[in-house]
Amino acid sequence: MEAIKVIITIIQVISAVALILVVMGQDGKESGLSAAIGGGNGAETFMSKNKSSSMKAKLAKATKWVAVAFFVLSLVLNLFIAAM
Repeated sequence: MEAIKVIITIIQVISAVALILVVMGQDGKESGLSAAIGGGNGAETFMSKNKSSSMKAKLAKATKWVAVAFFVLSLVLNLFIAAM
């Protein structure tokens, strides 16, 4: 039981570091309110047809999956600690 707890803890630390790296790799929402008021950049809208295959979309998807993994590992680790 102790070995499983150590393995899950190591995996959780790895997922925490991965989550930090994935979030830090994303671009900020720089054009927030100014794009809504000013209409944004027309070329950017035209060029974002293939948005689902872009690096931004891949990083957003990776962020969701790593966050879910971190959350599930946290719950499992909490159950192991409570059982002891």
